[in-house]
Amino acid sequence: MDFRTLQYFVTVAEELNITKAAEKLHMSQPPLSAQIKNLEAELDTQLFIRGRRRLQMTEAGQLLYRRAKDIISLSDRTKAEILALGEGMRGTISIGLVEGMAPDIAAEWFAGFRNMHSNVRFRILDGSTDDLLEKLRSGIVSLAVITSPCDHSLLHSFKVGEEKMAALMSREHPLAEDNGRKLRISELAGENLIVPSRKALIETIYKWFKSVGIEPEIVCEMDSYLDAAALAGRQVGISIYPKTAYIPNDSLISKELEGDDKKIEYLFVWRKGHPLPVIEEKFIDYVKEMISAEAAKAANNTDQTATE
Repeated sequence: MDFRTLQYFVTVAEELNITKAAEKLHMSQPPLSAQIKNLEAELDTQLFIRGRRRLQMTEAGQLLYRRAKDIISLSDRTKAEILALGEGMRGTISIGLVEGMAPDIAAEWFAGFRNMHSNVRFRILDGSTDDLLEKLRSGIVSLAVITSPCDHSLLHSFKVGEEKMAALMSREHPLAEDNGRKLRISELAGENLIVPSRKALIETIYKWFKSVGIEPEIVCEMDSYLDAAALAGRQVGISIYPKTAYIPNDSLISKELEGDDKKIEYLFVWRKGHPLPVIEEKFIDYVKEMISAEAAKAANNTDQTATE
């Protein structure tokens, strides 16, 4: 089961057609069919169910496909890293950013790291936390900034920020009066609520309401903050989202929720058990150093204020 055979197998698994796979590999069909049959004989198992026009992978074939993709990906990354050692730090870092403060938090990292390594590029994808976790699992991105909580058994993580949660509503809503005042959870009793669709955050919102003896009236769960804002503007309900989320027009106002627990944490995450390219490991180290420096600076400012 050599590397080239695995490449042949992956191509066949993705095309599910020997003829198309052979064309893609620029080889004739009989040798490719022979390679797959030899691989099945070596593993003593059937990898494909042969149909008239299309192949179907067996369970063993699906397992080998996942493993082969990992092996090929690791090979490509290793080659890129070795080349990078001779050329200086270069390459593209793929990172996902959740809505809210994440883009603002990460902007300083990107600028600082690029100042140190001018040949580095960033590929940035956005989405909800659940979207980004799926992109991590599928390998579309290697790194992400998401909102807590996360599965620490599967992910490495460290905190990079936090922000308060707020209620977004139409200016015509009675609760919009006295815009500078924070909003108590009890004031949202009986109000139609539009909330993020992430299960973990919905459970947190239920806990907030339970603590004051009421049930939340959730009428809509949404991934997109802008869509939630649009519904709030139409007075469908009040949206509960991070405070710094963008307010698209003047017909809406955002009121911070009262209470120290009414907040979310932003976490920098990457998968356990999946080696990263040197460039991404260096970026993680750089971000950790920035977070530590900011924490030390904040602690120093607090000490100076207390002394004064």
